[in-house]
Amino acid sequence: MKRKKLKIVVLLILALASLYWGHQRIERFADTPLAIGQETYFKLPAGTGRVALEGLLVRDKLIHNGRWFPWLLRLEPELAEFKAGTYRLTPGMTVRQMLKLLASGKEAQFSARFIEGLRLKDWLQVLQESKYVKHTLAGKSEAEIAKALGLPEGGVLEGRLYPDTYLYTAGTTDQALLKRSQLRMYKALQDVWHARDTSLPYKTPEELLTMASIVEKETAVAEERTKVASVFINRLRLGMRLQTDPTVIYGMGDSYTGNITRKDLETATPYNTYVISGLPPTPIAMPSRASLEAAANPAKTDYLYFVADGKGGHTFTTNLASHNAAVRVYRQVQKEKNEK
Repeated sequence: MKRKKLKIVVLLILALASLYWGHQRIERFADTPLAIGQETYFKLPAGTGRVALEGLLVRDKLIHNGRWFPWLLRLEPELAEFKAGTYRLTPGMTVRQMLKLLASGKEAQFSARFIEGLRLKDWLQVLQESKYVKHTLAGKSEAEIAKALGLPEGGVLEGRLYPDTYLYTAGTTDQALLKRSQLRMYKALQDVWHARDTSLPYKTPEELLTMASIVEKETAVAEERTKVASVFINRLRLGMRLQTDPTVIYGMGDSYTGNITRKDLETATPYNTYVISGLPPTPIAMPSRASLEAAANPAKTDYLYFVADGKGGHTFTTNLASHNAAVRVYRQVQKEKNEK
């Protein structure tokens, strides 16, 4: 009888030792860093179960051996509530930390930066080069994209998208990102329109948007925006043509190669403000909030001209003689730079 009891005790001790050893091995496995040396993205497909996840981790060489993986999930069942998505894994992250991340559903965030002053075609290129975006607009014309975003027949997207950096998760569509940008610009334009100087010669918010796009293309100097807007407003009020090069370039389309000739200035297009009177028919770029506000509340000036000063800014003048003198100064500055 004593021998039998001793045998049972020994077996219990062995069983407890085995459990302890197994628990320690599971803990050691859970605290093992993933087998990665750099930031890695891991995609967990919808419907993936425990066994399939183990296979993916071994296949992608995130873990060397999956022997203890199912035991860990049994010991800590909350780690088995993983959610589909694309996750960012970092060097030093342990198996347990990875499983907690998969269970949290906190997917990796990617970004698309839409820069002010660029055109719709430039933004579409940004989206095309964003590999974690789901591409649904490839091959569509600008008119088709405008229609997909809910604009009425003949609606133009140029200028109607808000420049910013947009965060998204893998699988977000290009259309969804543009829609977010469109809604933000709509709200910004409405806010600025209601806060505008009502004496300005705009008939619609769209005209203000067009003016803002011209201001955006003419200067990147923050303190100059309201002055640039004042020049164009003063010209509109006097019936003078705007004569702004960015509109000529926009009207030239793909034929623009970096230089504007006299012939280009004299060639009629719907956007050539050396030829047409008033504003062009649509915006020529995506304006920033600062340019919207400058177009809505320009400085009170008598300026009718401005020209680059060769130092990053512009010289503003009220008459042609002063403007021509400023042009000569600019050319001299450029000549001196070229001679150095």
